[in-house]
This record gives sequence, C-alpha cells and structure tokens, in this order.
Amino acid sequence: MSPYADAEAVFAAYLAHLTVERGLAANTLASYRRDLRRYLDHLRPRGRRSLAEVTEADVVAFLAALREGDERHPALVASSAARAVSAVRGFHRFAQREGLAAHDPAHGVHPPSRSRSLPKAMGVAEVERLIAAAGPKDAPLTHRNRALLEVLYGTGARISEAVGLTVDDVEAGRVRLRGKGGRTRVVPLGRFAGEAVRAYLTRARPVIWAQGRGTAALFLNARGGRLTRQGAWEVLRSAAERAGLAGVSPHMLRHSFATHLLDGGADVRVVKELLGHASVATTQVYTLVGVDRLREAYAAAHYRAERPTS
Repeated sequence: MSPYADAEAVFAAYLAHLTVERGLAANTLASYRRDLRRYLDHLRPRGRRSLAEVTEADVVAFLAALREGDERHPALVASSAARAVSAVRGFHRFAQREGLAAHDPAHGVHPPSRSRSLPKAMGVAEVERLIAAAGPKDAPLTHRNRALLEVLYGTGARISEAVGLTVDDVEAGRVRLRGKGGRTRVVPLGRFAGEAVRAYLTRARPVIWAQGRGTAALFLNARGGRLTRQGAWEVLRSAAERAGLAGVSPHMLRHSFATHLLDGGADVRVVKELLGHASVATTQVYTLVGVDRLREAYAAAHYRAERPTS
C-alpha cells in the first residue's frame, strides 16, 4: 500500500488491525468504526483523499465540530468527544507506524479534559428490593430474571459478560467471565447468586430451553435462544419499575458491587481483579465514593462540622 494510500483503504486496514491483532470487543470496535467514519466524512469536503494531505488544522476542526454539533449530529459532551479524538489519534499513529503516511497530524491535538464523575451506587436495601421484584413467584422467567440480577450484582459482571455466559462457565461456586479485549477472569459466586443460578438451572432453564434449538447459553429468552443485551436491559428495567426505583442501569449494579466490597473492607487490588480492570487506577475511582460518603456522614453528624472557623 502506497504512503499516499486512500484514507478509506487505511481505515479498513486499521479496523482489521484492531480486530485481529488487538482483539477488541465487538462493542468497542463498533465505537471506533463509528467515530472514524464521522472523521472521514469530515475530511472529504475539505478535499483530503489521502492521509498525507491531512493537517493538524483538519484534526482541530474535527474536534471543534464534535463539540459544536451540526444538522446531522448533536454536540458531544467532553467525554464522548475525547473518545472520538482518541480514536483519530490511534488511527494516524497506526498509519505513520505502518508507513502509510509520512507524518502524524493528530499528535499535537489532545482530547478535551473529562470531568471526573463518581459512579452512582445503590444501597444494599435498594438492591434487595430490585431482586425481590424479579417477577411473579415461581414462573420460569422469574427464576431467570432473579439469577441474572443476582449474577450482575454478585459478580460485578458487565451486561455483555453476563449474557455471554454458557452453562459450562458456571461450576463449583464460580463463574468464568469474558471481558474486554478477550480477557477471561474467574469470579466467585456468592451464596445468594449461587442459589439463584442453581434454582434457575434445575427448575426453569430446562422448560425455557425446550422452546428453542438447544443453545448452550446460560441465560435464555422466552423462545429458548440466547438472551440479548437488550433483553437483559428490559429484565432490569421491568424489575426496577416494579420496585419503584428510578435510574437503575446494569452498570449501576456493577458500581454497587465494587462500592459495597470496598465499604466492607476489601482491598482495592482484589476489587480490580474481580472487575476485570486492566489497571488499578481505573478501580480507584470507587475509593473516592467511599471518601465522599465519609465526608457526608461527618458533615451530618459532627456538631462542629458546619461551624465557620474564626
């Protein structure tokens, strides 16, 4: 491929690199594809057909367009714009490294700083209300719903990891989760999650499985096929509605899992392994939640906390 290769050809080569060599998860790959497609659409009216023609000003203009929006795209918040610019920086870095472009015009363009928002966690009583609202008593799908909710909260699994489970991934009180980048981790199933999964496997899954074509997936939909992410989202949404809880998401259960572990005295490095984080720095945001809770408790309970100093 020429150093002056068409930008579309480099785009295809980069996606192949992300898929084969870096082994990115399907959802992450889709985000890269979407962000870079928007970037190439931005370059086309500017007359840039090859990456050799792209300048730093083109990349800066793309960042501005992300933040401002247009008739086809809403303005992006800093975190979303940062993700798109990071994709562009990786794209140009790849092109230069592979000899497909003589320079990297994105090298000096930095993503907008992201405001650090603390993850929101549910209280233990709220989690119990949510799981208790899994559905009508003893219905096969209720057993499935309860097992799904217990696994999400009891293991800290991402929703994609939970729906990706097979029956063979659960054994001897443990569950094997496949995370981002193809990384696999084994996480203990607590007593409540273990009992819910066993009840589902013995009393409900065979009934649901008989409606389908014999899939090995752990969590099944009503037709006996693998439960999708959207289907799992609907299970959670319905349970939250019955429990009178607003704003509940699958990731909130993951946040709650981590926060409750740290509140109970777990080491942050242990929580890192359970969550499947590549770096402990990612996990440490949960320690800030604990500090915030301590600060609120102090302000509410200490009689001198709110008094001005003289």
